[in-house]
Amino acid sequence: MLGGLLREREELLATLDRVAALNGTARLIRESIGTHSGFVAELTGPEQAVIRWMSGTRTDALQDLAVPIGQGIGGRVLALGKPVRVNDYVNSPSITHQFDAQGRGEGLAAMIAVPIVNGTETVAIAYAAMRERRDFGDDAVKSLEDIAAEAGRALKLASVAEADRETALSAERLRMQSALHDSVGALLFSIGVQVRNLHEDISDNPALESRLRRLEGDVSAASRALRESLLALSESSPERALPVELAEHCRSFQARCGVPARFVQLAPVPRLDAERTGLLVAAVREGLLNVEKHADALSAAVSLLPSDDGVQVVVADDGTGHRTEEAEEPEPGTGMGLRALAERAARLGGRVLLVRDEDDGCTLRAWVPEPCRRR
Repeated sequence: MLGGLLREREELLATLDRVAALNGTARLIRESIGTHSGFVAELTGPEQAVIRWMSGTRTDALQDLAVPIGQGIGGRVLALGKPVRVNDYVNSPSITHQFDAQGRGEGLAAMIAVPIVNGTETVAIAYAAMRERRDFGDDAVKSLEDIAAEAGRALKLASVAEADRETALSAERLRMQSALHDSVGALLFSIGVQVRNLHEDISDNPALESRLRRLEGDVSAASRALRESLLALSESSPERALPVELAEHCRSFQARCGVPARFVQLAPVPRLDAERTGLLVAAVREGLLNVEKHADALSAAVSLLPSDDGVQVVVADDGTGHRTEEAEEPEPGTGMGLRALAERAARLGGRVLLVRDEDDGCTLRAWVPEPCRRR
């Protein structure tokens, strides 16, 4: 029995899907602790959780039940950030009783609830329940906390896997966009040119002229449809597309200049909105342009990393110092492009800085805070 439970715990940690992880957590609670039921509520906001996944329940009284902070046993866990236990749910003086009807419907009595944490943030609540009065001991609480900790790790892995999947999807969309533009777009352009040339050769044939006009209209409509398709392919969530777009800029720079450019993401970064993402992309583009114009570099590197409650990009090169005088100032906003970037960053509570390195290279740093942590 113990070996089977340990295997299930390992499977839970290996799960790369959050729904499967939380559903498995509800089942694992009931089977490993030996309670009548186990269920899990996910946070839908900072002050509310909704019960989504259940195992061993007799009714659907708890399904999709919204639990605000401070209400019931789960709401008390949200408020305190620590385990709460009761030996008789509907009669306990330590919790509020907005959900007594649901509790009676399910026949709940003794219950434990603990937070499921991802990093330092509570993301869900794990419950274990009996249909009879019982004084849950510290061992039961510890067991539920252990399962919650494993669920938190599983959710973290699922988040990384989801990010990897969406990053790969963004890369594939960019590849398809480029392929369509280079193949179908070029073909349509060529057909359009040939049709226009034919117009000049058959000016004395009205019937054929009319057919060519219709063909020209069809080519024009196909070109518009292609542009709309390319636009749709380019639309993706900004925070997912950021690493992909930065890597694309490095590849483009290297192909254009023949100078090796490497992109490195040093750690997962928090999600940013479109404005902050756009600023970081513009900073990398400006930094690489500065390398191309002034650095006489042998290589360049672009780094993306979390930093100081925000996200930072760094563009560094090993240039030999052949730069303009104004680009040598170790101040933000050198040159018109950098000055505009620095002003944009300042409006977001961020900063842009270009500095000359001791080895004659140059480093551009752009940092923006997370939207909720603007300074």
